[in-house]
Amino acid sequence: MEIRFTLLGPVQVLADGEAVRGIAPRHRAVLAYLLLNAGRVIGMEKLIDALWGYDRPDTARSQIHAAITALRRVLRGVGADHVIETRPGGYVALPGPGRLDVQDFAELVAAGRFRDALELWHGDALADVHAAYAQGARALLDDRRLTAIERLVEAELDAGRHGRVLDELAGHVAAHPLRERLVGQLVLALHRSGRQADALAAARSYRTALAEEQGLDPGRDFAELERAVLADSPALRVEAADTPEQGGATDGAADRATDRARSNFLPYDIPDFAGRTAELDRLLADHRNTVVTIDGMAGIGKTTLAVRAAHRLADRFPDGQLFIDLRAHTGGQEPLPASAALEILLRQLGLTDIPVAESERSALWRAELARRRLIAVLDNAADGEHVRPLLPGVSDSLLLITSRRRLVDLDGAHALSVEALPSRDAAALFESVVGERAVAEPEAVREVLELCGYLPLAIRIAAARLQHRPRWTVSYLAGRLHDERRRLGELATSERSVAAAFTVSYEQLGTAEQRMFRLLGRAPGPDIEPHAAAALAGVPVPEAEDLLENLLDAHMLLQREPGRYTLHDLLREHARSLAGDDGDDGALMRLLLHYLHRSRSAVKQLFPHRVPDRPNMPPEITPVEPIGGAAEAIGWLDAERANIIATVVHGPEVCISHLAVALSPYLDRQGHHDDALTLHTVALRRSRALGEHAMPPGRALADLAWTHWRRGDYERSAAFAREALEASEDPHERSLALNALGNVAWRRRESAQAERYLKQALDLTRIAGDWSREGFVLGDLGMILDQTGRHEEARRHLDLALALHRKEGDPLGEARVLNHIGSVLRHQGRAEEAMARHREAGELYRAMGNGGDEASAFNGLGEAALALGEAARAIEEHAAALALADAARNRPEQARAHDGLARAHLSLGRDDRAREHGRAALRLYEELGVPETDEVRALLGSA
Repeated sequence: MEIRFTLLGPVQVLADGEAVRGIAPRHRAVLAYLLLNAGRVIGMEKLIDALWGYDRPDTARSQIHAAITALRRVLRGVGADHVIETRPGGYVALPGPGRLDVQDFAELVAAGRFRDALELWHGDALADVHAAYAQGARALLDDRRLTAIERLVEAELDAGRHGRVLDELAGHVAAHPLRERLVGQLVLALHRSGRQADALAAARSYRTALAEEQGLDPGRDFAELERAVLADSPALRVEAADTPEQGGATDGAADRATDRARSNFLPYDIPDFAGRTAELDRLLADHRNTVVTIDGMAGIGKTTLAVRAAHRLADRFPDGQLFIDLRAHTGGQEPLPASAALEILLRQLGLTDIPVAESERSALWRAELARRRLIAVLDNAADGEHVRPLLPGVSDSLLLITSRRRLVDLDGAHALSVEALPSRDAAALFESVVGERAVAEPEAVREVLELCGYLPLAIRIAAARLQHRPRWTVSYLAGRLHDERRRLGELATSERSVAAAFTVSYEQLGTAEQRMFRLLGRAPGPDIEPHAAAALAGVPVPEAEDLLENLLDAHMLLQREPGRYTLHDLLREHARSLAGDDGDDGALMRLLLHYLHRSRSAVKQLFPHRVPDRPNMPPEITPVEPIGGAAEAIGWLDAERANIIATVVHGPEVCISHLAVALSPYLDRQGHHDDALTLHTVALRRSRALGEHAMPPGRALADLAWTHWRRGDYERSAAFAREALEASEDPHERSLALNALGNVAWRRRESAQAERYLKQALDLTRIAGDWSREGFVLGDLGMILDQTGRHEEARRHLDLALALHRKEGDPLGEARVLNHIGSVLRHQGRAEEAMARHREAGELYRAMGNGGDEASAFNGLGEAALALGEAARAIEEHAAALALADAARNRPEQARAHDGLARAHLSLGRDDRAREHGRAALRLYEELGVPETDEVRALLGSA
């Protein structure tokens, strides 16, 4: 009997080609994990961690034993009882040669037989496994599959068979829109097929998505390809070897590697780094380890050492150099949760489709570490539990973790404890800052170093005093430090050393610098730029910039990127201790008002009709610099978003509602829904707490309803909308709430209820004389009427809405209505006209930089193309939609794009591709809880 094991699709044991029955889902998960590690002994603890992660049940061990027993019983029945063996360290799977598809796939790829290798895949790897390890393993296997696809396509393009691979390439790019090599191959295939405009459009789409998600430009090879396509370079031409139906690829063609986009997020490596030779040498030697912890007291130089080591090791880890501050000891801020840290790290790697659950993010992170060689500095960890979800599995990457505590509970980590600097290293650091005066007074230098406790931070700050005081001697500095330490005698020795250095440096600052330093300690955000600092201090911007630079020169501030300043945790605490009753209680008020008025100015550049002039708007206290266009607006909002949200959460209880209204369009359209929930929730809480002294809660409730609607959480959306109706008599706020309820009902296809809500909302907008809002409600009402088959009536509503938006000069409203008109035309059998409307809508969205809604226009184009029988064109359009929806985290449009891709592939007879996208659509629709779930389930049944 021939036995075979499959993991590249459903996990199965095949006996003479027939699936063996009687293996329970949990048992399949155990079998798959052992097979993934075939030939390696897997211990009980590792198995438990793989299956359950950190949510292990009390019965985990007994469940594993039961699974092994059950698997052996099934395997014995088909003569394969030798496959799972018990060894002293655990269990090992020994499937034998030619029996495991994962091993066969690797061997075929190594031999250059790419088509044979890819034929082993039957859907998603580990398709029916839901254990903790599954997502990470699935991602790793999928990456190997994509690499094989890229190598196959490379061979086909070299042979001139671009027509053969064009359609499948478009589908792969749709699923992986930021994979540069695949996109480049699609651009080349389109160009060689005579579709230069489409090739350039695909390149622009990728360039836009990469800039928005990673803040990066494409690599050099891609940029050169783009220029060559634009110039129609003869170098790109190749004669077609055959038609799409003829011939095949030479699978053994050489693979021309392209550079992987690299991510470097390491902070600036200080030029006057001195000492730590032994520690640095050990870190450089330890690079073969996976996790190294660096512990030591505050101010000892842990971060500086880790960053220096990471820069020195960068060439050995070419797939990325990452950095994140976990904020365990940052005054006034909560430690960064592991889930949020994982999202930041995954986005630094360029990933866009980030799972919501922490366990899934952790699994994806481990999968990325397993397939890359990268180095990551995890700075300022609280303890082992804080970073445990960030730890890798089997990986060639390196994590450097700094903490004030010794992380003894991280199994397998190599620990490096950092002590005070040796006297020679401390002297070298001091001399690197001070220069010749240090050489002239060695005894005084030794006294200064002792008074600084040989702590690098204290030494650097003390030395900076001499650097900027040419008349001071080292002896004079030592005397000042000695007096200050004596005054601080009640503190511990190390605390006195740091505090004395801080105090002496602080006392030598000018009065204006001292005040700025104290105020910066009160600013809640992680960093600050000169305009915000000017508002905080109530001074002109040039003066604020000078003060910040003076503090930077005095080593009282850090600068991790140009134009932005931050405080070391200890200096922030020191600044706060000095602030006390500063006599300037209006500082945070000025900062918050600066954020309010600057946000309004920026958002008006992007969404001029979405920022109303509201009553009781607080006036500007300090002048607000104008925003110079949409690019500057989006850049400022992206840079300041974290600072604004932190100031809202920790700042004064004023003007929050105004700020929430101002930022709402930006947060909504850019997909920052988590921040929107935080902002609107704080606005609601403070509205209720302050009562008549704040705006009524109706607007915050309505905004929460819309935010949850955008996230696809329709239950909460409806609940907040109903609360808004109960809390408000304002026509505008009630119309917003009713509009949200109507759209929830539309998603659920409760058409009669949706129509009733929207007609009530329409009446309220007309009472309020709000033409722009009336246009939006009319557009949504037209969408409902179209859903019920009343297409002509829908067109009348939509035409009126379009006229209102054009009269108001509102491109966002115009784009929405054009998109709706396209859907109506398609339902009327006028697909060519529908495509024209969707194209107009897409151009308007693109001009506004609104990728999330542009995805809906591309999906409309795809649906219209399929209605015309142009399945290949539909795949291209839905692929573009999926790339944009992924970037904006727009779940409804992601689901719609996968749905459209499934139907288009099915119409071309590509059942495997149809099932792949159908499953993705089904998962998203199930999460959204909408009727499309049943339709896609039926589609999968027919595939």
